[in-house]
Amino acid sequence: MIDTPIPIARAERLPPWTIVAMPSVFVVLWSTGFIGAKFGVPYAGPATFLTLRFVIVAAILGAVALITRAPWPRGAALAHVIVAGLLLQGVYLGGVFAAISQGVEAGASALIVGIQPLLTAALAGPFLGERVTARQWLGLALGLGGVALVVANKFGSGTGTPLGYGLAVLALLGITVGTVYQKRYCAAIDLRSGNAIQFAVCMPIFFGFAWAFETMRIAWTAPFVFALAWLCFVLSIGAISLLYLLIRRGAAARVASLFYLVPPCTAVMAYFLFGETLDRAALFGMALVVIAVWLVNRER
Repeated sequence: MIDTPIPIARAERLPPWTIVAMPSVFVVLWSTGFIGAKFGVPYAGPATFLTLRFVIVAAILGAVALITRAPWPRGAALAHVIVAGLLLQGVYLGGVFAAISQGVEAGASALIVGIQPLLTAALAGPFLGERVTARQWLGLALGLGGVALVVANKFGSGTGTPLGYGLAVLALLGITVGTVYQKRYCAAIDLRSGNAIQFAVCMPIFFGFAWAFETMRIAWTAPFVFALAWLCFVLSIGAISLLYLLIRRGAAARVASLFYLVPPCTAVMAYFLFGETLDRAALFGMALVVIAVWLVNRER
């Protein structure tokens, strides 16, 4: 687990086993985001929760950037960092939290966001000049089918609202476009200062939403404090930094394929934490997902 973002120069000097383990660690950490949202949303509105989360993370990363004398982006680079942050932090996280607050289950949210690799692969060609092979398209299609099998029962459970599912789709668009944008325009940005800026620019936006549409009341229960701490330190600092490192090190389509593993991983966590069952179709879907990720990421 990465406690603080690290510059790409240091990442290149990591031991080989660490680099190999990055994708697996990222999948596990990212999957806990949906679980943490489900734990935290009952005790605070989604915009209120995210405002508090952004304040904490921006303060920590800003202090780290200042203490370590990290370079700060300026001019056009700063504008690109802000746009990527609004997409990856604002639209994506805001959409997921708002969807879960509307009753959409964590597994269903993970499924909708799990469609991201197909959209990213479609955008990677015209915007990044990456070539997606027929084998990779096959893997992406298998992954989509596997994800659908894992959490298909969520859609028939009657939970959630049309608005909630629409917000989950908005989150999908945010992280898809944000991943491509981050890869193209922010590859050289220092992760410490860049992340601090991205979280900071989202604070006033979500505070405005919380002020206008929520009571801004927080129930400081043990589950809420744990969820807030986990999402701030493990997700916003650890997993986000790891995602940006993966984006820098690999093609956008390959990095996006890792998100196919998130819904099955989330389903397993939900089984142990919330008693949600996994049937044979779900297990078969997980197998398809593993095969899909191997197809997309296998070296020629």
